[in-house]
Parts: sequence; C-alpha cells; structure tokens
Amino acid sequence: MSVLAGAGRFLTADEVGRLLHLHVKRVQALARDGSLPAVRVGRKWLFPQENLLAMLQTARSRANAVEEDLSVEISARNQLRGKVTAISLGGVMAEVRLDVDGQELVAVITRASTERLGIKVGNEVVAIIKATEVMVGIP
Repeated sequence: MSVLAGAGRFLTADEVGRLLHLHVKRVQALARDGSLPAVRVGRKWLFPQENLLAMLQTARSRANAVEEDLSVEISARNQLRGKVTAISLGGVMAEVRLDVDGQELVAVITRASTERLGIKVGNEVVAIIKATEVMVGIP
C-alpha cells in the first residue's frame, strides 16, 4: 500500500509557490529543511493541502496576536475614517485617495508602507493628521 493512499489532496511545489508568493526553488528548499510539511515522491515534492493550510492558519493566528500586542494609542486628535478610492503607485511614493464622508482626502505615503499595510482600493482606513499648522477658509 502506498504512503499516499487514503491521504487528502496534495499540492505541487508550483502550486505552493503561487499560494505563498514564493519562487518554486524556495518552496523546495523549505520542504528540504522541514519548514514546510511535504513528502518526496521520486524527484517531486508534494505538500499535503490540509497540513499546509493548518500551518498557515496557525501562522496567521500568531501574527494577529502579535499585532494586537503591538497596538498603540496615539496622541493625534485628527483621526478621520474613510475608504480608499484610488491608489497611484510611483517608484518610491504612493498617492492614496480616500473618501471621508463624501470629502476627498489625498495622502502621499511611501510605496513600501502601502505594500506593508496591504492597502487596497475599498479598504477602510484611518487617516491620522498631525500638523503644526492648519489653515481654515470660509467658502
């Protein structure tokens, strides 16, 4: 009887690479060093989908717990909740457009911050404004 008989679905290294946004060679290296659940069949690595998804869920839970531990209260009073309506990515900077109760707010932040925070069109975000000078006009 085969070791794989009765097992659930297996993913190939290519499929795992797409799932984890990793190059297939990196996926294979992680399988070799035991960092990813995998079995070797001939010259191919196969990854038990159930084990891999359980591992990812555990990693997400840990990341969320760490994120909760790192939450911080800030002193800035001008915190505006809004929805991202557009993102224009440049080489280093990104322009993020928000709809804040029908008003448009444009923030220019680093592209790296946009990617690190996973900001996408449609996300609910908080714009935090801290300035030494604010102008007020009369329409």
